[in-house]
Amino acid sequence: MYKELIDKTRPSLDKTVDYLKTELASLQVGRATSSLIEDLEVEVYDQKMPLKQLAAIQISDPRMIIVRPWDKAVIRNIEWAIRQSKLGLSPVVEEDFIRLKVPALSEERRKELAKIIHEKLEECRISIRRQRGEAWEKIQNMEQAKEMTEDDKFKAKDKLQETVDEYNKKIDEIGQKKEEEIMTI
Repeated sequence: MYKELIDKTRPSLDKTVDYLKTELASLQVGRATSSLIEDLEVEVYDQKMPLKQLAAIQISDPRMIIVRPWDKAVIRNIEWAIRQSKLGLSPVVEEDFIRLKVPALSEERRKELAKIIHEKLEECRISIRRQRGEAWEKIQNMEQAKEMTEDDKFKAKDKLQETVDEYNKKIDEIGQKKEEEIMTI
């Protein structure tokens, strides 16, 4: 019975891990990737839209991103959104595309990115702890309602903690990999 409860908790834990991967992918690591700008919000047509819906994003070399809007009329809106972002990129507008040179990382920027990574990791750990607390509360309620025995409650607690430890380990591995990537580029 408690196994079903823990299995129902896994998808939300998976979402937390996916969120972390998405957040870390958008960090600038001194190498051009489309994930760096694809979700950037651009104000066009009286609404905000992600850049990936407005333009083709190409990587021409390890430090150069080319943004080709499908509608040339929005090129200035895209340039403005890139300038206003905290990515530290300087767009160069050509006739029908935007060039973005991704600067090499300074030691100061590397340390700043490492700090951001740790903040994101802690944010995910807090989310996992919250989800563990909710599941534990449900387990205790089940035991109080006589839907499970006290022994099963403690087995459930152990199984829940194993699951949480598994996800915390995944988060730590993702963070460590990203930090190594930042420090070696």
